Amino acid sequence: MTDSAAEPAPRLPDELRPWAVETGTGPEDADPPKVFVRLPDSATKLLVRTEGSGRPALLVSGPRVRATYHRGKPSVSCTEFRLPPGTVRAVLGVPAVDLVGRVVPLGALPGRTARQLSYELGRLDHEDAVSRLADLLPDRLPTPAGATRNALLRAAVTALSVRSDRIPGQVGDVARELAVSERQLRNLFSDGVGLSPKHYTRINRVRAVLAHADELRWADLAAVTGYYDQSHMTSDFRTLMGVPPRSYFTGRLPAPGSCQAIDSP
Repeated sequence: MTDSAAEPAPRLPDELRPWAVETGTGPEDADPPKVFVRLPDSATKLLVRTEGSGRPALLVSGPRVRATYHRGKPSVSCTEFRLPPGTVRAVLGVPAVDLVGRVVPLGALPGRTARQLSYELGRLDHEDAVSRLADLLPDRLPTPAGATRNALLRAAVTALSVRSDRIPGQVGDVARELAVSERQLRNLFSDGVGLSPKHYTRINRVRAVLAHADELRWADLAAVTGYYDQSHMTSDFRTLMGVPPRSYFTGRLPAPGSCQAIDSP
């Protein structure tokens, strides 16, 4: 099993590093096809996706609130450019909340911003698209007024994220530390991330559990990732991943294509 953002990343131009946080390659030919896991993900991404020897398709993938499971398709490659929090509107011309749970053609988004970017990249292969994006994306940075909001948003994202030196903060505490109301914080996250602060935190914690499950006991892992106890970690993991942690890590996964119920982001 794998995730679309879990493969080794090739070296990227320095200009793209703030934008292209990770790149990945989709599943190759396999018999039988392996299960392909798309993890819950708070990021909005630009995708350059190619099936076989065809022309690349330019897609936008919004935040994903739960895991999905698929049979891998042969000869599909995909390069992902993850947009940092607060840059979605500047790059794509829409708020991040409009993209939650969606994968749409770049050129199908409303407004000139996305259509212009689609036109610039539409006839390029993967390598040329990376080079062209290095030229285009820096010019799409938020204005100075928007940069202030983005600095606040990124400070909140950092405070709500699992780190090695600090347990993630509670939403109310983080709002007070940043001198904003919880409503203001929700509005910042809605526009710049697409999710509520609470749901962003849930996804971040589950991804931390996935990343460190082989390093700590379950109870210790729950403590360092900010859960009240192991049972709360197990419940949240099951909600977002469709199975409890032990089942996931022993390969007892939901059937590919099945849907697991989840609450609203």
